[in-house]
Amino acid sequence: MRSILITGGAGFIGSCLVRRVVGEQRYRVVNLDKLTYAGNLDSLEPIADDPNYLFVEGDIGDGRLVSTLLEEHRPVAILNLAAESHVDRSIDSPSAFVDTNVCGTFRLLEAARHHWAQQDEAARRDFRFLHVSTDEVYGSLGPQGHFVETTPYAPSSPYSASKAASDHFVRAYHTTYGLPTITTNCSNNYGPYQFPEKLIPLIIRNALAGKPLPVYGDGQNIRDWLYVEDHCAALLAALERGTPGEVYNIGGNCERTNLDIVRTICTVIDEMRPAASGVPSESLITFVTDRLGHDKRYAIDASKAKRELDWRPATTFETGLRKTVRWYLDNQTWIDRVTTGVYRGERLGLSMHRIPRPIASGSKS
Repeated sequence: MRSILITGGAGFIGSCLVRRVVGEQRYRVVNLDKLTYAGNLDSLEPIADDPNYLFVEGDIGDGRLVSTLLEEHRPVAILNLAAESHVDRSIDSPSAFVDTNVCGTFRLLEAARHHWAQQDEAARRDFRFLHVSTDEVYGSLGPQGHFVETTPYAPSSPYSASKAASDHFVRAYHTTYGLPTITTNCSNNYGPYQFPEKLIPLIIRNALAGKPLPVYGDGQNIRDWLYVEDHCAALLAALERGTPGEVYNIGGNCERTNLDIVRTICTVIDEMRPAASGVPSESLITFVTDRLGHDKRYAIDASKAKRELDWRPATTFETGLRKTVRWYLDNQTWIDRVTTGVYRGERLGLSMHRIPRPIASGSKS
């Protein structure tokens, strides 16, 4: 069985991808993850003992380690999902985002380039470097229109700026060296195993605990939502059917305001696990100070991926959200274990502003 190297495979999207690939016996997976606060090996427990899976704790910025893994396992592809991903954290501590998302991606590219150059012609032709990025690199949309692959970059936060820089490096390595790279830019992901700093799992946890449901500003910021399993299907389609040098936008065709998302979660939770007090969850909604530089609207045009990769989202938002809420209701042990680390449900990345309450976010990974 051919091997692939997945970086960041203990994160939310990465662990979903690893479980899917190993479960389908599609490739042998080497998973390289630094195990930062958002990396959790519990998310990989279902396939942890599979003979076609290997976990390696390490940093994509460790060129010697990456080169050793490439030489030993000779993967036919690298799928780069390793990234610092939370916007609020990037506002508070941008240096970590530069270290991982920019410098780390650069060092990974360097190791991949040297590995690829040493292969025979057939292996070089078949090799792929798939870089997973975000729609946030495009900046903010007005009330109309959608991001397409040629939309100019206009990142608003240190997070999105770091991802934009990594995207440019990936494309430059294709143009300059011929490294067969593919870039995907996805919309907001949701689903099981997501770290509870992100909007949907945070709102679910707070609603179940009877805590305030914090919403930025007036709650009218719009995001395009994508079920994580659909995203992973798109990544595999890009890996196997994508054209080197190309960019593919991956979106769920599902625009919702943050307030709509929170209200929908409340409705589902009140149905699945109504509060003993009989008080509706929606009464817990609390509007809090808006995020600095908060982009108003993201919306993805995924027609290129549908046309060239034969991919389209298979899960409606209503179905995906119900699956997600049910998973969190049924997996309290996972939630308890993941929240015993650094994160405690506080508002992340804005300590200098002394805002004490937790806040909802809508980042990717």
